[in-house]
Amino acid sequence: MTTDVITLSPELRARLRGLRIAPRRALARGGIGQHRGRERGSGMEFAQYRAYEPGDEPKAIDWKLYARSDRLFVREAERESPLTVWLLLDASASMGQVDESRPGFSRLDAARQLALAIAELAIGQGDRIGLLVVGNDRVDGVDAGTGPRQRDRQLLMLDGLRASGAWPGSDRLAPVWERIGADDMVVLLGDLFDPASVDLATRLAAARREVLAIQLLTVGERDFDYRGGRRFEDPETGEVLPGDGAALRAGFFERFGAAQAALAARLDAAGIRHVRHVLDQPLDAPLRALFAPPGRR
Repeated sequence: MTTDVITLSPELRARLRGLRIAPRRALARGGIGQHRGRERGSGMEFAQYRAYEPGDEPKAIDWKLYARSDRLFVREAERESPLTVWLLLDASASMGQVDESRPGFSRLDAARQLALAIAELAIGQGDRIGLLVVGNDRVDGVDAGTGPRQRDRQLLMLDGLRASGAWPGSDRLAPVWERIGADDMVVLLGDLFDPASVDLATRLAAARREVLAIQLLTVGERDFDYRGGRRFEDPETGEVLPGDGAALRAGFFERFGAAQAALAARLDAAGIRHVRHVLDQPLDAPLRALFAPPGRR
């Protein structure tokens, strides 16, 4: 099940403050000079002051202003670096999976909210953001752009999403390669269960796209806290596995743990930063892991 309207709560918006999308090349240089938008630290052109927050670099504080006002302020600057961020969202049938404890909230619901949050971060920084939705054996998308209208275009597509079908074959992925340019950043949102989705991520990384991945899991996949007789069904293939939940638990953890370890090793080898998000966790957790400044994650 997928809700009709996506919104970010005021509490979530507050927790997103201080997060910055920065490419790896900028992180390697301490975040200097690789971002068009307001960033912390020194930059090419002064933009504004803001109140000091724990974790800010002392060198960013305007000490002369502190001497006059007895309050700590940090200088923010406009940085010239055109960053284009692409959201690559898995909308195949398995993304419709929900937890028993929260039947109205699916993997796709979490992915849509995370996509909206990332889009707002990028737009707030003055960066370009695009959206590609992969599912139902095809690729749909919104071209990269900036500003509030771009957010509204993406919101319109996200609101109408339904999880269905399978990940398309490589012959139908041409729109991905046509739109995502070299040195663009790609954020993959999905369960990463389909090997084809991981194949695409690693190919993009090998072709000079910086790829980040957020894997979305249900509480049941993390805890497998099932009791009594069950029917486990693959939503994409229809394959059914009947059995007793408690009896299947040990075998599930062994196989699932091995698969997760192999996935992590493959993403690491490809240079893909990745984080796992379970549906009962705060939505800002994976974003903080990827985008918070060091020491504040």
